[in-house]
Amino acid sequence: MREILGRRRKLSLPRKGRTALRDAALTYAEQWKWRVVPGVGYDKRGTWRATGAQPCACARPNCPVPGVHPHEPGLLAATRDPRMVRWWWTRRPDAPVILATGDRVSAASLPAVAGARALDAMERLGVRLGPVLATPTRYVILVAPYSLAELGELLDSQDWVPTSLRYHGDGGYVALPPSSSSAGQLRWVRPPVAGTRGADGGDRADGADGADGSAPWLPRIGDLVDALVRAGRTTPDGDRLTY
Repeated sequence: MREILGRRRKLSLPRKGRTALRDAALTYAEQWKWRVVPGVGYDKRGTWRATGAQPCACARPNCPVPGVHPHEPGLLAATRDPRMVRWWWTRRPDAPVILATGDRVSAASLPAVAGARALDAMERLGVRLGPVLATPTRYVILVAPYSLAELGELLDSQDWVPTSLRYHGDGGYVALPPSSSSAGQLRWVRPPVAGTRGADGGDRADGADGADGSAPWLPRIGDLVDALVRAGRTTPDGDRLTY
């Protein structure tokens, strides 16, 4: 990932973070064909210093995902157009990168402790994983697109599904590194590897790769759901998608 997102590193130190956000957004949109949009970001007035938490710039009381959700423009504006992406992050170089899920990529997320357990369990079982990112409080596993009908059938086969396990499909979103949330930096636990495919064509989920094959390989949700549900049962349920 460093080679992909670190091509323009000759700028002065104060601008590295800003350049990384723009370059990451361009990689996701232009090379991998993932639709992105800027996140709302944080209140820049400095009022957060008294509490130690940065308030969301959307000014919603108790915003569930402070800073890392679309606002203006909204999620429907998410695009792969590099010209639009470059314009957005030129105007707002500190904006988090928000991925619109459900098109070429979807996701599932768990609390961080449960997510780490799920990854360990899947490794022991030999389950192939794609990119996995960590927020300060959650693990987000990127997967191939799935429909609500497909997800419903998978979950219906489970005795009980914890609400701490959440799915990000059509109409959803997740923030991507190198964005920051109100609680801290997002990071890759398993970095994306561009252009990876199965040894044979049957191992690749349809729509998981970019048009030129450069996008990271993504597993099917059906291959992961059992391990995700089992890991999610170890974590108390919650009603807030906190980042």
